Amino acid sequence: MPKITALDVLDIRFPTSRELDGSDAMNPDPDYSAAYVVLRTDDGPEGHGLAFTIGRGNDVQAAAIKALSPHVVGKDVPENATALAELYFELIGDSQLRWLGPEKGVAHMAIGAVVNAAWDLAARRAGLPVWRFLARMTPEEVVGLVDFRYLSDALTPEEALRILREAEEGKAGRADAIARDGYPAYTTSPGWLGYSDEKLAGLARQALTDGFDMIKLKVGGSLDDDVRRMKLAREVVGDDIRVAVDANQRWDVGTAVRWMRELAPYDPYWIEEPTSPDDVLAHRAIADALAPIRVATGEHVQNRVVFKQLLQAGAIDVLQLDACRVAGVNENIAILLLAKKFGVPVCPHAGGVGLCELVRHLSFFDYVAISGEIGERVIEWVDHLHEHFLDPAVVERGRYLAPAEPGFSAQLKDATLADYVYPGGPVWTELEGEGD
Repeated sequence: MPKITALDVLDIRFPTSRELDGSDAMNPDPDYSAAYVVLRTDDGPEGHGLAFTIGRGNDVQAAAIKALSPHVVGKDVPENATALAELYFELIGDSQLRWLGPEKGVAHMAIGAVVNAAWDLAARRAGLPVWRFLARMTPEEVVGLVDFRYLSDALTPEEALRILREAEEGKAGRADAIARDGYPAYTTSPGWLGYSDEKLAGLARQALTDGFDMIKLKVGGSLDDDVRRMKLAREVVGDDIRVAVDANQRWDVGTAVRWMRELAPYDPYWIEEPTSPDDVLAHRAIADALAPIRVATGEHVQNRVVFKQLLQAGAIDVLQLDACRVAGVNENIAILLLAKKFGVPVCPHAGGVGLCELVRHLSFFDYVAISGEIGERVIEWVDHLHEHFLDPAVVERGRYLAPAEPGFSAQLKDATLADYVYPGGPVWTELEGEGD
């Protein structure tokens, strides 16, 4: 069997804070970053993955990934569902590293980066994009990928198997349809909090031209500013375009309710991350107070267990999984199955370097093999940094095109790795020179 010979990690950062790309009320100056992992083998193909951060601390994330090397280096290259399940369970089962979570935070995100790199490697060897690689697995193989510990009060392996078996009917046709037609997208690009009103209006108009029927604005800095910006956005896009808002965990319950009632005249489609991502009961209280405005969250939800509780409590109307926050593909499959069980649409988070590239595979797989429908589902689109990827995400006429290249689309270009490595890459040394 071919072996994994090395696990390399690079600290890659992009100076997005210079233009306030990605800025919001909680994160005013993000530098989109990736703790980037490469699994090298002794017979050619490599596996690529990443953990997304926003600047400082990316070195800490990279160190956590390196700590997983003993579980990977020297092991057989995973090529099928059984091997990918074994790797996942070994990584989450390291009791001493698990102590740093358990199953949350930097240590858990590190597992996600390595697990995703392993999926990239396996799919490359199969000559398939990850979404097709997954969709060709049997229901039994998919169930075997999932850790049902802590989930059985909400979703049993038998229930998951039934969901997957029911989705077998029409599966091939859905795969053909989604490859042909793409997947609905919405754009956050007009809505960064640091943008001027003129830039917001211009980008909102461009979104209409580009075929989007939904945009999103960041809120939570100033109520007066948010009312003005929401009014402006609604005037630009009209009444038929959905306008969601995102507070990035800025509020407690009372503030969230008061703030959103001020924005309600402009028909917000959802309020995203209104409060702490760990506070299930707060989300339920906000949802009860603001209905019919939807409540959405997920990009900072730390694991499948918190998602389970949000769903059990009826606390969210929209589930926003993240490709890199939890422990990779395996745990995200568990989350997709939970969402199907509870009838909540999945609209993934993709605001960050590489997230658009990765998460589209999960949504395409969800449609083909789990949910069997699109309905209100939509994937976030942020038009930043795609030029650095060998297999970049592409959106046309407001829809994600299906990934066609083998793998998980995570591989960065060699020139990008050389230029943006921190702190010694030429982009960063030049910026340091400007500050002298």
